[in-house]
Amino acid sequence: MQTFNFIYEVIKNNNSFLLTTHVNPDADAIGSEIALYQILKKLNKKVFVINHSETPDNLIFLDEDKIIEQYNPDIHDQIMNSVDVVFILDLNRLNRTVSMERILRSLTKPIICIDHHQDPEDFTPHHYGGIDYSSTGSIIFKMNKELNLVELDKSIALPIYAAVYTDTGGFRYERTTPETHYMAAELLSADVDPNYVCEMIYEKSKISKIKLLGEILNTLTLIENDQICYMKVTREMFEKTGAKDNDTEGFINYTLSIEGVKIGLLFYEVKHGIKISFRSRDNSYINKLAAEFGGGGHIYAAGARIIDGTLDDYIPKILSAAKKYLKQN
Repeated sequence: MQTFNFIYEVIKNNNSFLLTTHVNPDADAIGSEIALYQILKKLNKKVFVINHSETPDNLIFLDEDKIIEQYNPDIHDQIMNSVDVVFILDLNRLNRTVSMERILRSLTKPIICIDHHQDPEDFTPHHYGGIDYSSTGSIIFKMNKELNLVELDKSIALPIYAAVYTDTGGFRYERTTPETHYMAAELLSADVDPNYVCEMIYEKSKISKIKLLGEILNTLTLIENDQICYMKVTREMFEKTGAKDNDTEGFINYTLSIEGVKIGLLFYEVKHGIKISFRSRDNSYINKLAAEFGGGGHIYAAGARIIDGTLDDYIPKILSAAKKYLKQN
């Protein structure tokens, strides 16, 4: 059984920490960072939170004090070299830190990865969590509780609740267990308002995001007897609507909301290539499809990024490959 004893010793014996997460962070990523930041600050540690991407508009409420900084090598490389310990949260492959990957690979200090995704890259011997957890936030919760680091208060409970709520799909997904609900009860007991969390994340969208959604839904296409649904988003759509790249968070879920769809795909045109979000149900193990194109993730939710690829080149290839995953069950 995995314990957090090494983390306890690292926290006790060191004074300065860097926290970071993946490109285009979601609520689990941001929530886990803020929760761990609060824990470490209550232990009188010096903490920096630095990400490749800016925080999405709908998650700024988790970081009202503007703790998170966006990576600038001229400013932050010195900080990253000076801290005692690095925590990598909600990712297990360093290329998902994008512009920060180079310096993270060069560091010789302890790096601790806390994550719940499959197939971790071996960039550190200190991996905590795993696929049995619903979210990275739930690992932070368990770690704090088992190590008895600090008392659970709203500053920690709110970001963890946001992390758990979103990564379980509002307590709907496969890894939602009785323990998940016991944890949620403890978080709510720390004065967390679930209505507020849901409203801030899902019901405070800017008009540019809604306009972008309209553009993307216009591309919705069904194939293979309506079992595969795909959509695409181009740079032109972002320019037309004024939306940001991270405004697409959650749009992939519209593909699986259609009756009979077993595989959903969202293709994004990015600055240097394309990225793809994969979703599935009914034993269509979509992480294997993502792996064919250099990606990975969970069994039913995965992603991939193809440098210098184009939508025209890869949409036909990925759709063709997706067809065989309908036959797994």
